[in-house]
Amino acid sequence: MRLSAALRNACRNLPVGPGHVPRHGSRLLGTRRTSAPLPFGSHRALARDASTGGHTSEAAAKLRKRRDGSVSEHAVREVIQQSRQELAQLCRENTAITPVLAIIQAAEDDRFLEINKKMAAKVGLSIMDISLPESCTEEEVLEEVLRLNEDSAVRSIYLHLPPSRLTPPLLSSLAPHKDVDGVCDVNVGRVVRGDLSQSFTAPLARAVLELLIRHDACLEGKTAVVVGGEGPLGAALQCLMEKAGVAVLRCHPDTAALQTQVQGADAVVVLRGASSPLLPRWLKPGATLISCSPSATEPSVGAESVAVSSWTEVAQLSAAFRMQNAVQSCRMWAESQRYQPWRLHPLKLQPLSPVPSDLSISRAQAPKPIGQLAQEIGLLPEELELYGRSKAKVHLSLLHRLTYQPNGKYVIVAGITPTPLGEGKSTVTIGLVQALSAHLRLNSFACLRQPSQGPTFGVKGGAAGGGYAQVIPMEEFNLHLTGDIHAITAANNLLAAAVDARILHEASQSDKALYSRLVPSVNGVRRFSPIQLSRLQRLGITHSDPAALSPEDVRRFVRLDLDPEKVTWQRVLDTNDRFLRSISVGQAPTEKGHVRQAQFDIAVASEIMAILALADDLTDMRRRLGNMVVGSSRSGQPVTADDLGVTGALAVLMKDAIKPTLMQTLEGTPVFVHAGPFANIAHGNSSVLADKLALKLVGEEGYVVTEAGFGADIGMEKFFNIKCRSSGLRPSVVVLVATVRALKMHGGGPSVSAGAPLPREYTEESLQLVASGCSNLQKQIQIAQLFGVPVVVALNVFKTDSQAELDLVCSIAKDCGASAAVPCHHWSRGGRGSLELANAVKDAAAQQSSFRFLYDLQMPIEEKIRVIAQKVYGADDVELSPEAHAKVEYYTQQGYDSLPICMAKTHLSLSHLPERKGVPTGFTLPIRDLRASIGAGFIYPLVGTMSTMPGLPTRPCFYDIDLDPITEEITGLF
Repeated sequence: MRLSAALRNACRNLPVGPGHVPRHGSRLLGTRRTSAPLPFGSHRALARDASTGGHTSEAAAKLRKRRDGSVSEHAVREVIQQSRQELAQLCRENTAITPVLAIIQAAEDDRFLEINKKMAAKVGLSIMDISLPESCTEEEVLEEVLRLNEDSAVRSIYLHLPPSRLTPPLLSSLAPHKDVDGVCDVNVGRVVRGDLSQSFTAPLARAVLELLIRHDACLEGKTAVVVGGEGPLGAALQCLMEKAGVAVLRCHPDTAALQTQVQGADAVVVLRGASSPLLPRWLKPGATLISCSPSATEPSVGAESVAVSSWTEVAQLSAAFRMQNAVQSCRMWAESQRYQPWRLHPLKLQPLSPVPSDLSISRAQAPKPIGQLAQEIGLLPEELELYGRSKAKVHLSLLHRLTYQPNGKYVIVAGITPTPLGEGKSTVTIGLVQALSAHLRLNSFACLRQPSQGPTFGVKGGAAGGGYAQVIPMEEFNLHLTGDIHAITAANNLLAAAVDARILHEASQSDKALYSRLVPSVNGVRRFSPIQLSRLQRLGITHSDPAALSPEDVRRFVRLDLDPEKVTWQRVLDTNDRFLRSISVGQAPTEKGHVRQAQFDIAVASEIMAILALADDLTDMRRRLGNMVVGSSRSGQPVTADDLGVTGALAVLMKDAIKPTLMQTLEGTPVFVHAGPFANIAHGNSSVLADKLALKLVGEEGYVVTEAGFGADIGMEKFFNIKCRSSGLRPSVVVLVATVRALKMHGGGPSVSAGAPLPREYTEESLQLVASGCSNLQKQIQIAQLFGVPVVVALNVFKTDSQAELDLVCSIAKDCGASAAVPCHHWSRGGRGSLELANAVKDAAAQQSSFRFLYDLQMPIEEKIRVIAQKVYGADDVELSPEAHAKVEYYTQQGYDSLPICMAKTHLSLSHLPERKGVPTGFTLPIRDLRASIGAGFIYPLVGTMSTMPGLPTRPCFYDIDLDPITEEITGLF
């Protein structure tokens, strides 16, 4: 039988894996100036002198031309034309494609490189030529391979090396999706297994099979001898021929039985060696000879009945297939860049009753390897930066890859005014995405803030959710994670150190001395750094030569003249430490009496944290960092991080922190953990970038559920007016979390304190307290409706809640305008316990919304504050202190009056007084001070006595936290 059309097409068009792209410093030749490799398997033979082979008679040459020349030429033209057309189409459709074939060569014959040059030029490929000396070591070759594996400008790699250099370590290190010669372990293994659709097959093997087919030989049931078929090439060729029905015998060129084996074969393929002039005479009539080695002797007169393909013809066809592989690597790369449908495999959850501790539940569930989860949701390996087995950073290049992918539905989880215990917004968020993804099979992502070490060891404990709705591993989630908060602390305190150092040096040095130190002579040359040139430009100084500045220009350049009494930048620490709320710095005698009063804030209150949460990319983050105002000069001008020259260093410290961290829920659904701005001081939401990445990944029909800190009057209001303004994203649904416990507190129940037993009013049924407390729920629903977004109330159920209480809350919520109100049992049941909520969110997201902001940015600062106070908090009016009035005037003069407002207020009441529950009325909101986060892009009024550094309670959480020194297991975290 003739070889089937399916197998024939498979051999000609074997697809390959995706590739990446040219190493800095390598020689990249243009499309019309290319260099190329020789077919694999010919390395050792081609190193010999050409005169050792190819001795044929004129008659044999004519016979070969008549029988085979047109065959091979036609095959080459066909492959090249197809490849050229496909590459041109790919480049038109995807401008990001860089069709580069990298060649690593060392001591090999250039004749085959010339053949490949011509083929590459015809196809339209560029070649990166990496020439290594003949004396290069295996380590040097391996280094080049590893670099090319990671090079995003290289789609394919060819090792043009002698066979002796193709060592197992080298072949195993070559990236399979770039190995266009099919020699690496993975590609050879796939060919042996028969998985041709997922591998590169050696071009020389494909050329041999193609020529056998085109010689019109009936391959089924035939026999073939492969001479010199060691290594991956021999294995690939044998597999392809056997799949075509050929019985293959591989033998060494020097075997004593060579003549007998050749005489009985229907086809002979010479890969290397076999230079005996008798070999062609051994061929039986009608046999086919494929010579892949220039040292092999071809038939002379008398062998007219033998079909022959010379090594030159084989080399040309294999080069054409190599270029086809390179083009197909581009195609597969382009396909990999498209949106990938999810193939999520949820983890099974078997809830226990009674519900164990959060830590016990977390440890009982083995998380999927994070690389597996990433693959399931369509992330590419190069978009992932692993931090151990269970978490990874995701590169922002994903946004570029999925630029044209429609966003999914955007869901914000807020809450009513909480008790000091919290009402479970994180738990609801996680339970909701578990229900959507693991049970309704809808793509969904949770986006959460990274917890601060302060509350973790202070009053709250872990923040990974709770019960059977958690992020796992919860210890890693709560402790350090990927170090983002540490990076923020380092960057913040570097800037604080720069502020005090600059004040000291300006006070103790002349203009000339300052200038000589700020712009030093290095190897006899003085030049401004790029950030100093930016400062000169802002000052209107046009000179770029340090020697050209006038004394007045020098003075303006070196003198920031920071007023120590007007420094606003504080140091931070990620620990609740009340004794750092007011400190004195500069007490050491070495600081020459430059003492000033300062303070520490908690790290998550740093403006750098707010910037991380609002930045769009690394460029935007760097710009925002440079715009941060650290204080005022004595003349009243703002002084920025750019003026101090520290912006680049801050960006370096933050370059990894800007990437969101991928984790998973108990049911194996994806979670982004990123940023954690202090909700009382900053906007209290996870990052814009995490939301944007997730919205692309879930697809148009998917859901991204992100959480806002504290009640709707704080976190949600800031989410809409600050985060949504910055991101340009528009929410589809508000999920408002309520608990019977909190509603009873708002209805007049006794005080609730962390660590203290709950009064009986909270553990026994009291419909009256619940009904009275629903006034707060009604107000929070109204706040959400101010922004024109549908509201779904999620009633987080505790075991002490009665059914009558749950029914009452749901009924009142619907009467107050909620689209739906449902009890949620995710804490005890996982995602299955939030199915009703998931369906309600799905229905609400399908409604038409009319999102709007609460105020116009062009309104005066005081009026924007008043709008929030009256419409959101229910205040009669606002009262600004003299200091706050002065700040309003100052920020207006500086042009900051068009920034949004970020109120710094207690989360325990709609008013400024924590003890006033329910819906307070008849109060005036006091604004004691205003501060500006210019880099983050908002002004934050300080309401009442709001502190930026929490303190530890009498009995902090750390009393219960310990470590088993043998197992290293953590106990008591939550």
